Amino acid sequence: MPPPCSRCVSQCVINLETARKLGITAGALAGSLKGAYVSLCSSERLTPAHFPLNRLAAAVIAGASGGIAGAAAGNQIFLHLFPPGEGTPWLCLGCGHTFRVVD
Repeated sequence: MPPPCSRCVSQCVINLETARKLGITAGALAGSLKGAYVSLCSSERLTPAHFPLNRLAAAVIAGASGGIAGAAAGNQIFLHLFPPGEGTPWLCLGCGHTFRVVD
């Protein structure tokens, strides 16, 4: 059970550690998909019979580098929200206040 917000006593709070891990995963997935799509995309329409196998290696490399960049971006988004100190970081969805609870 999450603790109530220390400012507005709202029960709508999320654990920032969990949110950061989800942000990293979502950023990596979005970056990988974007990198692979851009490297495979061309002016011609892709069909299963005419899949450009010669661009598959470029798509894998672009997907990997896009995933790394996306994961780094997802991590940076949440790192600036973390309050200083020890304990579990929480973010109130009602007022936007960040606080830590020492376990």
